[in-house]
Amino acid sequence: MVNKKIYNTIIYIGLLSSLLVSTAVIYNYYKTYYSDNTKFENESVFVYIKSGSGLDNLKKQIFPFLKDSSSFFDAAYKKKYVLNIKAGKYEIKKGFSNKEILNSLKFNNIPVKVTFNNIERLENLASRISNYIEADSLSLMNSFNEKLFLKTNNLNSESVFAIFLPNTYEFYWNTSADQFRDKMLDQYNLYWNNLRKEKAKSLNLSPVEVSVLASIVQRETPKVDERPTISGVYFNRLKKRMKLQADPTVVYTIKQKKGFDKKIRRVLYRDLKIKSPYNTYVNKGLPPGPIYMPDFSSIESVLEMETHEYLFFVADVKRPGYHIFAKTYRQHNKNKRQYTNWLKKNNIRR
Repeated sequence: MVNKKIYNTIIYIGLLSSLLVSTAVIYNYYKTYYSDNTKFENESVFVYIKSGSGLDNLKKQIFPFLKDSSSFFDAAYKKKYVLNIKAGKYEIKKGFSNKEILNSLKFNNIPVKVTFNNIERLENLASRISNYIEADSLSLMNSFNEKLFLKTNNLNSESVFAIFLPNTYEFYWNTSADQFRDKMLDQYNLYWNNLRKEKAKSLNLSPVEVSVLASIVQRETPKVDERPTISGVYFNRLKKRMKLQADPTVVYTIKQKKGFDKKIRRVLYRDLKIKSPYNTYVNKGLPPGPIYMPDFSSIESVLEMETHEYLFFVADVKRPGYHIFAKTYRQHNKNKRQYTNWLKKNNIRR
């Protein structure tokens, strides 16, 4: 009888121990995979995992947001995530469990919207893009100016600026410099379909030359409705082998010498003599590359330019942003007086 009681006690203790062990296992499993393991006040945070990241970089990125880092890395090892850490931008929401965090890091690389416009130089573009994606401005500039890329696409370090069309695009944060550049080239080639190429050809211009001319037009006037007229003036001058004598190209050469942060309100006569391939008062034809990133309206204003006989224009002081056009130099000089008088009256010297 006593032996039976002892036996039952042993069985009871064994069952209880098994139950306790099972409960501990279940609790640890739940804690490892399903309990809230976030430590931040916002509704969500973003984690940026760099390309080629190892465990140390992952820890640096994610530690500040975890209640229990040891349980997270226990789950990460068991799920073999540490063997395949993926670069990208990932969202971790408040209240996420380790399982949810790992699923986000594995499967939910978040695209970023990349917007650029109103950019004056390739260097400015590289700086802007580096704020959106992993690639830094130096790697972007090196990619843009890669000799094989330029040669393959019949570009050079000046004309390559033309392939970047201002718009909003979608990339993954871990996009490399070459991937960004190549996607921009694809977008450029999509835009320059056969119809637009034929229009450019009928003007005896290449797509890059259209962009160069469009950049001058855009810097000449902010008025979209006037751009086809301005384009027509410059095209007439090109046909007659006249120098374009475009003030925006002179402004560009001044900035090349004195810095692109300098604001130029007036072009002086001495500026017209600055030696630069971009100065259209010194050189015939178009500059070697765009002086600005032309938007689509400017490019289309060249392709759909107005047909007329104007060869000159000057700012219209009565209609800010617009111009007065002339067919002859004599008429142009007459129009110009009202502008120079206005400059003197308003004491605008530079």
